[in-house]
Order: sequence, then structure tokens, then C-alpha cells
Amino acid sequence: MKRNIEKMIYATLDEVLNDLNLDNTVEKNLDTELYSGSGVLDSLALVSFLVNLEQKINDENSINITIASDRAMSMKHSPFNTVKSLVIYLEKVISETKN
Repeated sequence: MKRNIEKMIYATLDEVLNDLNLDNTVEKNLDTELYSGSGVLDSLALVSFLVNLEQKINDENSINITIASDRAMSMKHSPFNTVKSLVIYLEKVISETKN
């Protein structure tokens, strides 16, 4: 599941960066900063990214999740900082939703 989540994140990131005409030359890996001091997404792009990613996860897994929840927003370390932190967070959310 981890690799599938990672692939969905990269695909969604490509879509959003292209749709918003943002720099899409960044190397994408687990350490890629998404929404942080030097992240590739600004606040508008983050919202688009999360909405698109939710839809992709819902379509591929037949589950309905909300990524930008109170839980995510209140975490000491934001799950939106890097691809790795988002993968870890999404694994938990998807696992809890399926059970």
C-alpha cells in the first residue's frame, strides 16, 4: 500500500503543478518538501493537491477520506511537510478507514 500511496502523491503533484503552471522540475522522492519553508506548494496549490489526492484515493480504494482534517491540522509535525510524512499519515488514515 505504501508504494501505491507514494505513486498517487507523485501523480497528483505533477497534475497540480502543471495545472497551476508552477515549476515542475523538482525531483520527486520521499524527501521532497511539499508544504514547508522551501516546499513546492503554496497554500492554494496545497488545497488543490489535497482535494485531487483525496479523489484519487477514493476512486482507487473505494473509500471516502478527508486528508485536511482537524487531526492533521493539530499534529505537532505537519503531515504535509514532505512526501514521506504524507505517506505515513495516509497509511494510518486509510488503514483506520478500512477497519
